[in-house]
Amino acid sequence: MDNIPEGFLPHTRRSPVTEPWEPLYARAASDRLVLGVRVRSEHCNSRGMPHGGFLATLADNAMGLSLGVNLAATDQATAGLVTVSLTLDYLGSAKLGQWLAFDTDFVKLGRSICFAEATVRADGVPVARARATFKLLEARAAA
Repeated sequence: MDNIPEGFLPHTRRSPVTEPWEPLYARAASDRLVLGVRVRSEHCNSRGMPHGGFLATLADNAMGLSLGVNLAATDQATAGLVTVSLTLDYLGSAKLGQWLAFDTDFVKLGRSICFAEATVRADGVPVARARATFKLLEARAAA
């Protein structure tokens, strides 16, 4: 076993872009979905650290999923979300074997645009800060 922190279960929402990085884990809360993964070589660049694109992708994914949790809680109908803007500040680096958690700690819902911020932590230490803007896709009325 990967020595997964308490509360994390296998992430069930699969995507072709994240498939090579499996197994991914998730911890559900009332206002967010925290993604987690144990750093393996397939996540890393040539320096043996998780690649910035890997961190950006999973931060984007965690923020979008957390917005979805919040939208569902408000019964706001949507056909999904697309990322309009994404920025990351890299604060440090992680190493092979560390546990990465992608935790969305700010959400603002709008009628057509939503905002989120997340912190990426390696064994509890912040290594990146992400901010994103998402566009709500309109839900189609049933015919």
